[in-house]
Amino acid sequence: MVLQKKIYDGDKPLIMGILNVTPDSFFDGGRYLTDEAVVARARQLVAEGADILDLGAVSTRPGAALPDADAELQRLLPMLELVRAEFPTVPLSIDTFRASVAEECVKAGADIINDISGGLFDDRMFPAIAALQVPYVLMHNRTTPDRMAQDTRYDDVTAEVVRFLSEKLDTLYRLGAKDVIIDPGFGFAKTLEQNYELMRHLDAFAVFDEPLLVGISRKSMIYKLLGNTPDEALNGTTVLNTFALLHGAKILRVHDVKEAVQCVKIVSLLKNT
Repeated sequence: MVLQKKIYDGDKPLIMGILNVTPDSFFDGGRYLTDEAVVARARQLVAEGADILDLGAVSTRPGAALPDADAELQRLLPMLELVRAEFPTVPLSIDTFRASVAEECVKAGADIINDISGGLFDDRMFPAIAALQVPYVLMHNRTTPDRMAQDTRYDDVTAEVVRFLSEKLDTLYRLGAKDVIIDPGFGFAKTLEQNYELMRHLDAFAVFDEPLLVGISRKSMIYKLLGNTPDEALNGTTVLNTFALLHGAKILRVHDVKEAVQCVKIVSLLKNT
């Protein structure tokens, strides 16, 4: 995977730190809406050991309404410019499902596109990724956030997620895309039980021979099971991140970078002794 002219070979798991400029994200909505707050948060994530920063301007929590592309870009581009100026060599990921937003952000200095829709929300996304030649996070999903809680019927959730990703990956590579990262889509159109079924079978995603990204940071599959809140879900997040690393995850997408770095350090020692 080529980022900022450096090659990441996947030997060491990477930490992707989340930076949202949304008023309504489920955990950090409204926290980083000023230039000063954005830069301070980026500095914190990098200081704690983030390998990649993932910038997002659209809340995709279940039930969320989606802003239009202009509103998304109005939030994203100033943040991207600020963070790129502060960190010229840190790989920057853009969390978007729109091809037009992806194109503008790559033009402005982004390195990765992280698409929560797996190409479903914009039929221009796959051709755009092939043309841009940037790494792309291909995530399993079924429907828009306002419908996610209703569209959760599977005969075999792991098999169906693997099939979806396999078909989309084939399409991407036939178009000429490179460096695709696989994301099972925890929390997207899946019940709590289905999320844990998918986690139990994480080894199944080794079939792709592509980097596996796991993004479960403070999600409802943790806090609803434990009967607490997103603010209290760090311990559960750490447990699942550790499990994910032991079962093939190469990228952890997290709010809490310091704790994820500690997971990587401990698991790496365990796996190499």
